[in-house]
Amino acid sequence: MTTSSAHPLDPLTEAEIARVREVLVAEGKVGPTTRFPSVLPVEPDKALVRSFTPGSTAPRRVRAVLLDVKTGVTQEAVVDAASGTLESFVDLDPADGRAPILFEEYDRCADLVRADPRWQAAMKRRGVDDWSLAFVAPLSPGSFEENFDNNRRYLRALTFLRDHVDDSPWAHPVEGLLAEVDLITGEVLQVVDEGDVPVPTEHGNYTGVAEPRTTLKPISITQPEGVSFTVEGSEVTWEGWKLRVGFNAREGLTLHRISFNGEPVLYRASMAEMVVPYGDPAPWRNWISYFDAGEYLLGKNANSLKLGCDCLGVIHYFDAAVADDHGNPITIPQVVCMHEEDYGVLWKHTNILTGASDVRRSRRLVVSFFSTIGNYDYGFFWYFYLDGTIELEAKATGVVFCGAGEESPYGAEIAPGLMAPVHQHLFCARLDTEVAGERNTVDEVDFARIPIGPANPRGNAFTSTTKVLETETDGARLADPLVGRTWVVRSADGTNRLGKPKAYQLVPKPGPTLLAQPEATVHGRAEFATKHLWVTKFDENERYPAGDYPNQHPGGAGLPGWVKQDESIVDEDIVLWHVFGPTHLPRPEDWPVMPVDYSGFMFRPLGFLDRNPALDLPDFSADKHCPPGQCGCSH
Repeated sequence: MTTSSAHPLDPLTEAEIARVREVLVAEGKVGPTTRFPSVLPVEPDKALVRSFTPGSTAPRRVRAVLLDVKTGVTQEAVVDAASGTLESFVDLDPADGRAPILFEEYDRCADLVRADPRWQAAMKRRGVDDWSLAFVAPLSPGSFEENFDNNRRYLRALTFLRDHVDDSPWAHPVEGLLAEVDLITGEVLQVVDEGDVPVPTEHGNYTGVAEPRTTLKPISITQPEGVSFTVEGSEVTWEGWKLRVGFNAREGLTLHRISFNGEPVLYRASMAEMVVPYGDPAPWRNWISYFDAGEYLLGKNANSLKLGCDCLGVIHYFDAAVADDHGNPITIPQVVCMHEEDYGVLWKHTNILTGASDVRRSRRLVVSFFSTIGNYDYGFFWYFYLDGTIELEAKATGVVFCGAGEESPYGAEIAPGLMAPVHQHLFCARLDTEVAGERNTVDEVDFARIPIGPANPRGNAFTSTTKVLETETDGARLADPLVGRTWVVRSADGTNRLGKPKAYQLVPKPGPTLLAQPEATVHGRAEFATKHLWVTKFDENERYPAGDYPNQHPGGAGLPGWVKQDESIVDEDIVLWHVFGPTHLPRPEDWPVMPVDYSGFMFRPLGFLDRNPALDLPDFSADKHCPPGQCGCSH
């Protein structure tokens, strides 16, 4: 059950994934119709991780989901990849949701739709006799009961056209055509064909369609003396920071054992889930609500990054191994990019008495990956700053999802005859905190006005108020920018030189939470997105805010169920779940490819340190930027 060849938090290797499959084959659990929707590491107990020393033994357990594509039976296995033993093997109840979508199921769904006479008749009715270039887009179906037996494993499919092989299909939606496919029986359950909206004809191609401008001069980023970080295996050390880089098929990039100046900050950080609900009531789109981590797998869909394009500068890349649909290992090369980048002024002051000016430039360590889910591309960038701040920035780009028709209250016309519906991208970051120790508490801090009176005779006073979040139901919170609301995670064990608890402050950049009505099925399935913050007591089985299997899940899994236990979250091992992201009414400027839409949050020290930790930064400006005798800085 143990191995001394890896740190317990290292990502899975190709050999380990292959070993998992070998064990299950030997146990008679794998047949010709068996597929592997997900293969994920099972992280070991925290006490074991904290006590681990190089050369000692560590468990390497793996959870694999097996789907029989002939019968629909789904099972979950836990395998010890080191000793080659099967620890557990259980059937999964379809009522608890379905396994993530297989890559091969996209092609299977599309082929079944293309062969259906009803779909072919719908295409002919629209004057399309040659559908060899038609793109049938299989999509996760949500969970509804009015039209089908919810015990099925199925996909819904919309149709788009192309003028040639390299044409962007998203520009040519076939409005009013919807197919539903049972992936197990191979039935096209129904084809809905209504309306006669013309298919938009203008192309949506975005490469090679404009002459490149010549006015923009190149920027060269060099580090002639090399980088400032060091990498040993999966462990990274940089300017007071220490962390481990992980990766799995579901969340993609994960970060572990994050510490600053020798003290712990976060035990684990990841993008645990995201939901993309659409606000258009048209029957072709009123069911759309993608769970891009739980249904599609962010890590399995991750990009291999390229120098000079995705990453600029002196780069360190991490490869990652994931399992394909048959449980065989594949490596995504250069899936995680890490580099340093300048970030402007960190601190500056000009002494008005002497005229001396001091300034130091900021720098940050960037750890990032990109995932492409259908038409959208998502970049997740973790930034580590010299002053102890951590930031997560989500970058949404790619091609907006479109229908055909005129502008409506639920969507905007972004090109002739092309309508892009309003929708949301709601991300949920999971922050397993370890601020100056395992025992943490969260305070909600607001600014508050003081009424005019003896304590505030001129009416100018304001202060801050603090509410302790004592139980898990208390920990379900909304942000409020009108009072500058932040959440402070303070230590029960560590104090600063002022005698106050060491702490980190979660600074949100809030937008709307889930806008669907409480009666909507997406509300029950994505209830995590109805709050900006949840705080729970750590439980190793509570990993994903919408539950383990959101695909076709009827709702109620994950955070809303967990918080009903209402456990104490005062001086406990706690987890913060932070929801953020844009609500998007597309613009013409978002077409044909969308400029990055940024969202995110900061997690910064508040009394965690005794003073500005960046006072010792060197001043690189004197000998490199100032002419002799003309330096105005205090060197």
